[in-house]
Amino acid sequence: MSFDDTFNLLNAHQTPFPEEQEFLLQTLSMTQSSQEDFWKRSRLAGHITASAWVVNREKTAALLIHHTALDRWFQPGGHVEEGDLDLVSAARRELQEECHLGNAMLLSPDIFDLDVHLIPAKKDVPEHLHYDVRFLFEAPSEYIPDTLPDEIKGLKWVDISSLTGTDTPQSLRRMALKTLARGCASRETIPRAMPNET
Repeated sequence: MSFDDTFNLLNAHQTPFPEEQEFLLQTLSMTQSSQEDFWKRSRLAGHITASAWVVNREKTAALLIHHTALDRWFQPGGHVEEGDLDLVSAARRELQEECHLGNAMLLSPDIFDLDVHLIPAKKDVPEHLHYDVRFLFEAPSEYIPDTLPDEIKGLKWVDISSLTGTDTPQSLRRMALKTLARGCASRETIPRAMPNET
């Protein structure tokens, strides 16, 4: 994983959301101060992770997974591994591992969204930060895998407009708002309920 490529990718990212601007500054600072291990799980204070915000062809629905350990719905994604050439590769690998969706189309090599959030302690791993870099992918909304890995309790397509309310976690809400702001999705299409957060 190249520090220069990652830092340049981060440095090129722009956002109108104040909290994401702060996340960007935090991520740039962490990456620059930890050039050798900014992506490694062994950096126990926190590390970069990679996620995929997957929308359907009509840009009206997003793919969410229910993570077993955290018991929450969010976009596919996870840790960077040794064999990942870059963050896009890491996001694509996670999409394959968690959703068995290896042929999703990358819509842009640029960062779609950036979030910094706290991960609770588990066994011998202390509480730490994930500096999560998200990329925009496309896949057919009729896609539902026959099986899922143990770490995933469920998978479903959710109407993007249903994710824009203030009761939706801001991390998901921001990506939904960005999708709508691009003029990609209508607020009147495929009315499906937001998965229960509890």
